[in-house]
Amino acid sequence: QVQLAESGGGLVQAGGPLRLSCAASGRTFSRFAMGWFRQVPGKEREFVAGCSWSGGYTYYADSVKGRFTISRDNAKSTVFLQMNSLKPEDTAVYYCAADPNSSNNVYTQSERYIHWGQGTQVTVSS
Repeated sequence: QVQLAESGGGLVQAGGPLRLSCAASGRTFSRFAMGWFRQVPGKEREFVAGCSWSGGYTYYADSVKGRFTISRDNAKSTVFLQMNSLKPEDTAVYYCAADPNSSNNVYTQSERYIHWGQGTQVTVSS
């Protein structure tokens, strides 16, 4: 079993940076591909970024490519999402998630991700 807990959300002005962290418990964290998703009320949860077990392979949604960076520290069982040049449309609840059925590949379908954190609110003001 893997438990995930996000932190680092908050209110930021447009153009500013924010870094989200996701702390994981469980011995098998380092074997899983990890992803970040986000959701706004009334909309589907959408994929933002993902990385392979080593962090060597990453994949991003087009809407965040070039602005967001996903990374992980397996020794600390933590995955990060560095968000730069934030826009008001980035406002959402951000979730980290673990895909225990994938190590080297990153998938965008939320159904593949079995373990989820509780989410952290990110609000970008214009």
